Amino acid sequence: MLSLLVFLPLAGLLACWAAPAKLARVINVVTCGAVLALSVSVWMQVDYGAAGYQLEESHAWIEAVGINYHVGIDGLALSLILLTTFVSFVSAIASWKIEKQVKGYHMMFLLLLTGMLGVFVALDLFLFYVFWEIMLLPMYFLIGIWGGPRRQYAAIKFFLYTLFGSVLLLAAVILVVLQTDTWSIPQITAMAREAMTNGDTAGILGSVGLSLAAFIGMFIGFAVKIPSFPFHTWLPDAHVEAPTPISMILAGVLLKMGGYGLIRIAYPFFPTAAVDMGLMVSILSVIAIVYGAFVAMAQTDFKRMIAYSSVSHMGFVTLGLASGTEIGINGAMYMMLAHGTISAMLFMIVGVIYDRAHHREIGRFGGLAWVMPKYFIFASFAFFASLGLPGFSGFIAELTTFVGAFNGPHQTWAIIALLGVVITAAYYLRTLQKVYLLETPDVYKDASQYPDLTRREWAVLLPLAAVTLYMGIIPATAMDMYSGFIVNHLVPVLNVSVGLLTGGLV
Repeated sequence: MLSLLVFLPLAGLLACWAAPAKLARVINVVTCGAVLALSVSVWMQVDYGAAGYQLEESHAWIEAVGINYHVGIDGLALSLILLTTFVSFVSAIASWKIEKQVKGYHMMFLLLLTGMLGVFVALDLFLFYVFWEIMLLPMYFLIGIWGGPRRQYAAIKFFLYTLFGSVLLLAAVILVVLQTDTWSIPQITAMAREAMTNGDTAGILGSVGLSLAAFIGMFIGFAVKIPSFPFHTWLPDAHVEAPTPISMILAGVLLKMGGYGLIRIAYPFFPTAAVDMGLMVSILSVIAIVYGAFVAMAQTDFKRMIAYSSVSHMGFVTLGLASGTEIGINGAMYMMLAHGTISAMLFMIVGVIYDRAHHREIGRFGGLAWVMPKYFIFASFAFFASLGLPGFSGFIAELTTFVGAFNGPHQTWAIIALLGVVITAAYYLRTLQKVYLLETPDVYKDASQYPDLTRREWAVLLPLAAVTLYMGIIPATAMDMYSGFIVNHLVPVLNVSVGLLTGGLV
């Protein structure tokens, strides 16, 4: 069933290739809808409270080196699969207006979906890395061909940054495999847990220094994708030049893969190194939160402002992880899910007005609330959700992250991170006033040129808003999925690592 989930988009890709160009949009939407329905079906079958992985499938692949096609799912992966299929479906609807090389666009879109889903179900390190790299190619072309005026620069920058991270990740993976003699993620995780239980701070690599080096390599590889400071500079350019639906996927899903890699691989493999690097990760997280918020406030381009807000908000993910606490890591995961729907909605908000005004300069707008009232309601909703107003998913994510960080060993940095929340509110409220609430310039008063939301835009924004609100009111639905992995597998080994380190063994 998981193989069907992962490779069904490739069937849609082949259908797009064989069908007339005018049908490519329909095929993409139908395929993404089918994948979303299949992911919901998987959700209904998975008991995410049970230990271990479910719906596993394993076949020998490259037997000479022990590589298997091994896939499986638990609550951690399930939550992000549901996010991926949901955001991809609404992004496929948002892609309806793409006119340039229509078949190629939708084929690349579906190839990207296969890569994203494959990352979350892979239980073999080689298979994980293959899907991780598969994502790189379609995203490069989606930005480089269908993007804005500086699309080639943005695409190359995205490619080089992520390739740099991938090389470090591969080096760390090879080091782990050479020492453990297996590619299996569950087996390596079990070895690391056994080493911690036995008081062995050297871990699976047999050396504290090697473990620290491998963790840093993995952390940078995943941090580039998040992106954490100082590896974030590719993101604003990629967002500004990417078409709206691709910005939605980039912010809504791709950034979350870095966080997933840290939670699934880096932290469980090297818990001692993770604890040892906790202060440095906390510092980088706070810089990302505060710096990202200040830079967002300085932007005049609407889309670039949202892009820097993503840098700021994803800092909460690494801050929660650095705390090492159960509630902090829960908050980190919830921030990934909450930011996934909120950021997709924000980029669609920008795309709606860009389609009409053909510019994104904040200072040139004004009074759009009186011209496009329904659009204004969704824009206000997205802004307040992103700044963390109670009742929305962003509030739950920030609250749990901060509680975890204050209970962790680096409280001072958590206090400094609060400044980011204040600055976030400042730039969202200022933008809300400038774009929507001032007097309407004459150029925007023509209802024929600035119509309110179309049915396609309703179909994208309404589901995103509904999920954001639901997650803000009933967070247990999502938290219950992944909390088992955090409580039973990740936090215990981190706690043991803390005990070993504070006991003077390192």
